[in-house]
Parts: sequence; C-alpha cells; structure tokens
Amino acid sequence: MHEQPEATEEKDVGRVSPLRRAMRDRTARVAVVAGLVGVLLGAGAVAWRTDTLPLVSGSAPCWDSLGEGTLTALFGEDREIRSEEQDLGSSPRADGLTYGQCRMAGLQGGERRQVEIRVHELDGQYGMDAHRWPAEFLEPDMVSLGAGLPGMANTSRAWLALPESCFGERRRDFSAATVVDVASGRAGVDRHPDLPHWEEDRDALARAAVDAANGAMRALGCTDTYSAPGALPEASDWEPRRTDTLCGIKGFTLPAGFSAERREALSRERFGGDGGPARVCEVGWMQPNTYLRFTTVVDPALADVFARDVMRGGSLVQGLKGYGSLSETRAAYRAKCGTGSVVFLVEQKRALDDGTFDLTRALLPGYVAAEAERIGCGPEKLKPMPA
Repeated sequence: MHEQPEATEEKDVGRVSPLRRAMRDRTARVAVVAGLVGVLLGAGAVAWRTDTLPLVSGSAPCWDSLGEGTLTALFGEDREIRSEEQDLGSSPRADGLTYGQCRMAGLQGGERRQVEIRVHELDGQYGMDAHRWPAEFLEPDMVSLGAGLPGMANTSRAWLALPESCFGERRRDFSAATVVDVASGRAGVDRHPDLPHWEEDRDALARAAVDAANGAMRALGCTDTYSAPGALPEASDWEPRRTDTLCGIKGFTLPAGFSAERREALSRERFGGDGGPARVCEVGWMQPNTYLRFTTVVDPALADVFARDVMRGGSLVQGLKGYGSLSETRAAYRAKCGTGSVVFLVEQKRALDDGTFDLTRALLPGYVAAEAERIGCGPEKLKPMPA
C-alpha cells in the first residue's frame, strides 16, 4: 500500500475531508468521501449530504459489490475513484420506490467518468417511470445479458431486474420490477458499434449491473445470486427498411395507404433485444430524429411499468386476449400469454413533415397481431377502434 501525501489529498478533494482512503491494488484508489462532494460527482453544484444519504463503510464501492476487475473495466488503469453510497435498507425510502443509490467518479488528469447505480422499484401505479426510464433503458441497441439475467445493456446504460422472490408479499398491485440500473454519460446518443471501445464500454456496464445486483441482494437479505454475463451478442445498427417487413417482423408492414413521402421519412430502422425481456425497434432516422418506436415487453414484472398507459392512456382498445389504450403519441396494449402479461407499445416520437400524429392508430393493430404471432402468443386481433 502507498499512501499519497496528505497535502496532495486535501488538494484533490478541496475543502472536503475524506472519511476513508484505501488503495485497491495498483489500479485504483477508492475513497468514500463525507460532506458535500458535488464538486466531484455533479455537473454543477449538486451534492449529497451525509444526513440525507448516509455513507457506509466497505472494502469495495456500491454495497461492497464492485471488485477490482469491474472497477478497472469501468474506469481503466491507474485512475483515482471516489464513491459515495446510500445504505440499502430492507424497504424503500420515503418515496416508496427507491432503496438506494451509489455514485462514482473516476479521475485521471483532466478526464472524468461518472457512473451512477440505483436500486429502485419501477412505478406502475402512477406512471412516473413509464416514459423516461424506457427511453433510457429500453433502446434498440441494447442487448440481452443472457439466460437467467433479466436485463439489458448498451454503451451508456445497463439494468438488471431483481428476483421477485426477494420481496415476497411486499409486491403490490401495479408495482413493477425492482431494478438495479447503471448509467454513464448521456443516454440516447447514437454510437456506432464500429467505434473504438464500444464493446468494452458496454461489457463493463453489464458486468457492473450484475455485480451491483448481487451486492444489493446481499444487503437486502436476499439469498439469490446472479452469474456473470457471458459474451454479449452484437448490437443493432441503422439499416434501410425492407419493403416487405417493418422492424424485421414477419407479417408487419407499413399500411398500403402511406404516401411516398411518408415511406421515405420512415426508410431506416434498427431493432434489437431478441431473446431478452424486451425487443425495441426505432424507425425513421438516427437520434434525435426518430419518428417511431415499437416495444414488446415479455417480462411480466417489467411490463407493469406501463400499467397506467394500458388502462388510462387514451381511448379504449380491446382485442381477443387483452386490452389497452390509444393516444396520438402512444398506444399500449396488454395481452395475456402463456408466460404471463405481455405489453405491446407503439409510440410516435415526432410528427412527419405533414405535421400529423396519426401513426399509433394506423400501426397498432398490425404490430400487435404480428408480434403476438412472433412470440407465440397469437392469434391476436384488435377490435375495430372508434375514429
């Protein structure tokens, strides 16, 4: 172990006194810092106070879960890592959803990488998580973490749902999955899979999500354990839309009445997540100019995050095996399948050049029918919808 001189340490953290300094091999030094540490972890004057976010001691950050290999994968060699975390209790905090958070900053020269990990229950009752969380954590370039790991990852986000057995009778009506999610940088920014370190960044976040989930389960008194993710599949990239299919789904195409201008605007697509808890497809062009997003959630607990949209999102929609609702920008339909509830979501993210928002109504029936058939939940057919 090699301690840095005290003067250097105080210079690094400003007026904040460290609670704990530790050397972690030769690759990273982990310091859990008390007081206002927003100068390290926030973009501005954001800070966590010890009275509201209590610090805990441990040999590794984030509930003693992130080991040397994971830290090196996240932050690289010879980086100084500072972290702070909330103690994970056996029940959510005042908001009824959040169990705890952990934040880390890796410092090296003038560069800084920040990673935030949250343990929280997705809100299905009031719909607070039905828009922003899927927009960040259910993207077409995300891939499944593999068998036995109900989660996904890309280069900026990763998440993993905790087993429902960890919470027993505490699961309430309209409560969705409890997830551990990992965030680094800005979400929704297209990164081409051929860029340097693309796979390494994604794999590092996936590994952190699994490690943090195991640490959270230990802290919550759950005996379940997830195995490390294996080799992750290739991510999707934008490609020309085929004339005979939409989103690579057999039997699903643009309606015959679509004009040439509309077809041109919807001429590119990308889709991914096959074999995982959710499959996502975007149609239009690269971010932020995507026009359409189609999402099929086959994990019943995760599907409950859209419970409010299904029941109160607009005009009633009914079908052979389910029901839903429809608005100009979002249509959500829930069907009962052999594996449990499945949600089919169609979103129009922005208007086409003619300024209209009418794509959810035009595309929902075909999407539900074709996707239900693809996942083995068919045949499914929506009843005629009122104009």
